[in-house]
Amino acid sequence: MPAPDLPARPVSPFSVPIFRAVWLASMASNFGGLIQSVGASWMMTSLSPSPALVALVQASTTLPIMLLSLLAGAMADNLDRRVVMLCAQGFMLLVSVALALTAWAGWITPALLLMFTFLIGCGTAFNGPSWQASVGDMVPRAALPGAVAYNSMGFNIARSLGPAIGGAIVAAAGAAAAFAINACSYIALMTVLFRWKPERPPRLLPREPIADAMGAGIRYVAMSPNLRIVLLRALVFGLAASAIPALMPLIARDQVAGGPLTYGLLLGSFGLGAVAGALGSGRVRQWLSTEWIVRLSAAAMTISAAVSAHSSLTVVTVLALLLGGAGWVLALSTFNVTVQMAAPRWVVGRAVALYQMAAFGGMAAGAWLFGEIADVHGVALALTVAAAIQALSVPLGLFVPLPQVEQLNLDPQNRWSEPELAVEIEQRSGPIAVEIEYKIMPPDIATFLSAMAERRRIRVRDGARHWTLLRDLGDETLWIERYTVPTWLDYIRHNQRRTQADAANLERIRALHQGPGQPVVHRMIERQTSVALPARGDPPPAAIDPLTDPTRSS
Repeated sequence: MPAPDLPARPVSPFSVPIFRAVWLASMASNFGGLIQSVGASWMMTSLSPSPALVALVQASTTLPIMLLSLLAGAMADNLDRRVVMLCAQGFMLLVSVALALTAWAGWITPALLLMFTFLIGCGTAFNGPSWQASVGDMVPRAALPGAVAYNSMGFNIARSLGPAIGGAIVAAAGAAAAFAINACSYIALMTVLFRWKPERPPRLLPREPIADAMGAGIRYVAMSPNLRIVLLRALVFGLAASAIPALMPLIARDQVAGGPLTYGLLLGSFGLGAVAGALGSGRVRQWLSTEWIVRLSAAAMTISAAVSAHSSLTVVTVLALLLGGAGWVLALSTFNVTVQMAAPRWVVGRAVALYQMAAFGGMAAGAWLFGEIADVHGVALALTVAAAIQALSVPLGLFVPLPQVEQLNLDPQNRWSEPELAVEIEQRSGPIAVEIEYKIMPPDIATFLSAMAERRRIRVRDGARHWTLLRDLGDETLWIERYTVPTWLDYIRHNQRRTQADAANLERIRALHQGPGQPVVHRMIERQTSVALPARGDPPPAAIDPLTDPTRSS
């Protein structure tokens, strides 16, 4: 969390010391990662002439993000994010050292290279949600869009200079040297994270089991229209946009007839455009809605891919990649900010993880798809197809526009307190059934049903199961909302997940209720009516009240 003596609305996220330190260390790590990426991609061109294998280097790095991000997001929301990031960085350090040693020894093969890049991608997958969720802990909500944009800018500063440096290192000392430099680049970030001692609020409830936490994250996103739209748009954008970075070595080698230095120059121009996009993102957000930012970004990527497909002049391709880099960072940072501002803090790691799965899953699929097209039909056709798909994504916003979530208040309501119970139970006891009685006059039924449709979405999103709405056949004004949760602990979590944005729905329903007081709530625990029969020769069981049986588990 930001230090208490900082202003509530800092002019810049860099006014928060820990954000500034982690940002600088992350940029150093990004430099190493981009240098390693240049080395791996160019080494694959020397190990195999197949364009598909070259494109798979990019896919092998992004595929783990699609496969592991949800698990990583659940860990980010349930464990110490600093520790998760330290473990992920340490793992990538070890893998990078092994890759450098294998390359120096001359043992590297296409399969081994893909394996090592896949493992580095696994470390990135576990690091990403914890880092993205930690940004919201470091800076206030008002500074979050700037912080996300600065993160993108830091990566793309590295993208603009790292590949050129990487190309020079590969040309002068070989790919193994690039891998060794990447291994060293993790040390600064690990040092900063090790020294960071964030204040953690006391945990009042036990951690969710990882499998349950993953399910809760999927359920929350599935029942959140704002997040579903962002994931769909990120998937489509990532699918088409992946062609440029995945085929960049082939653009350098085949389209403009260059070598490692040209490859570094092209990557650098793409990164420089991204830096320009990140620097201008604040002003762009003042002028345009999130929807128009993404539309223009997709148009920029379309032009970039189309020009790169048909240009044989390095300078023309460089200009096209500058435009593409700006579109790349503006779109992805807009998606990222929207996800973080559309998810409450308890689930933000999993929301970011699912966004990364959509975006990077699209990139991994796109890298494979366009690599296969380039392998059979050539690089120019692959880039042309990518440009056409990206062009089709521009009008997609007419049907599924991105939401405006800047004013959405997702802070917890903190109005609910655990009720006193007449029956003694444990947190693991359950299943728990909840019934709420409403008195609704016939003229208000249509309005009530509309409000309860939204109520169902909120309930299920926050963990309720088997939600139903019942009407009493003997009393036309009596309506009963019913749902279940697996345990009493799940019921507590369910109620603590209500946000300020949900309050309007609750107040709307209560305003329609015409009873003498507040709606009546019944909380019940399901119990079996039968007991196991004793084995022959065993004494009969003692009488046990199934409601108070201490051995009863959930």
